[in-house]
Amino acid sequence: MSKPQIVWLRRDLRLADQPALHAAAEAGPVIPVYVYDDERGGDHKLGAASKVWLHHSLESLDKSLGGRRSKLVLRRGDAPQVLASIADETGAECIHAMHHYEPWWREAEDELRDALGEDCSLCLHDGNYLLPPGTVTTNDGNPYKIYTPFSRAMLEEMPPRDELGEPDTIHSPDSWPESDDLSDWDLLPSDPDWTGGIREFWEFGEAAAHKRLDAWEEDVSEYDDARNLPAKDGSSRLSPHLHWGEISPVTVWHKLKGRRGKGWDTFAKELIWRDYTQNVIMQYPDYARESYRDYDERTLWRNPNAGHLIAEDLTAWQKGMTGYPIVDAGMRQLWNIGWIHNRVRMICASFLVKHLLIDWRHGELWYWDCLVDADYGNNGVNWQWISGTGVDSNMFSRIMAPLSQSEKFDAADYIRAYVPELADLSDENIHDPPDEKRGDYPKKIIAHKEARERALKAYRASKD
Repeated sequence: MSKPQIVWLRRDLRLADQPALHAAAEAGPVIPVYVYDDERGGDHKLGAASKVWLHHSLESLDKSLGGRRSKLVLRRGDAPQVLASIADETGAECIHAMHHYEPWWREAEDELRDALGEDCSLCLHDGNYLLPPGTVTTNDGNPYKIYTPFSRAMLEEMPPRDELGEPDTIHSPDSWPESDDLSDWDLLPSDPDWTGGIREFWEFGEAAAHKRLDAWEEDVSEYDDARNLPAKDGSSRLSPHLHWGEISPVTVWHKLKGRRGKGWDTFAKELIWRDYTQNVIMQYPDYARESYRDYDERTLWRNPNAGHLIAEDLTAWQKGMTGYPIVDAGMRQLWNIGWIHNRVRMICASFLVKHLLIDWRHGELWYWDCLVDADYGNNGVNWQWISGTGVDSNMFSRIMAPLSQSEKFDAADYIRAYVPELADLSDENIHDPPDEKRGDYPKKIIAHKEARERALKAYRASKD
């Protein structure tokens, strides 16, 4: 029999349209391995909500592999060293893996090449994005920085490659390396167990991803309008499945590409946005940590570490107690189910950086910890877009008005769902409750007009 082939899994937890697994299965017996390398990401090691999703996704993948007379090998530690050790132990000929573009994974891939002996190689495959990041360039051969021309260039290359099915056969090795017990990793909180909302709202794993895509297929035509209505929630809710690689964007594209209308056109561009963010972090690996544009950060931002009142403002935002119902509903939804409706996600982010003048990085790290779809590229690019600090970003002077946004996008029932203190208020009052109708719900942390004037003044000073 051919020598074993290791498949190094990270955010590609699926059997279908998984090029690394497909190549390994064609070459010989397969040893699927997930290494829990928790420290490698530094300040972006897995957040609490991501750990919850990872546990359930790994559990689901192992069950799927079991149905194919295979299994998932789990190890904890430094990924390159662990993989090199397994390769040496099993006599593996090749380690197959999908390209990942977070800076810590690119470093790990380089380290793994150095750690492997002469008898084993590292084979990286593309497949987590519509096109391999870095392949769509300007006429000068340079990577795009701005989304709109990038999107046009991407659309000219669509449709993407053909979709791969599951491997026909996944042969097992003569013997299996030892594996950790998933429960020993303590990915799930127990004291207290705060995951009830996540477990109730989401289904995990590859089968659930395809089930969600099938259910949403009929709704994509309404996406352009429905995506902005949090009470209706016309979002696809595919983002965590795509992030964890339980389904590939190529699969999603081919499933929906026959649809006609503005809904599909808009959603297609959001799939392309995922590719765009990876192109950004390839050019700027620290993009989720460092602002792209030059300005005086000390003048623009109020530092929560420099005073208790500013720290209290940050805490009020995190807990959904700002006195702005649409903002608080979004932040409580985030805490409850590990996800925020896309329109509200922007409103909440804008409120932090412009109404509260708190550095976008505090928000980025909070989202990172709380989102089940926390993605280094998406999260960093989205925060720098809303804060006006990015390579392609909204102007800082464009300040979202959360009260009018709430009314415009009919968020009354959404607020009732997540801010029960206001559930009995009328549609007329719930977006901006009069003081006498707020009860125990807090007053506004700052008035909108005051916040806008303060933000513009600070912005002008930061550019002087």
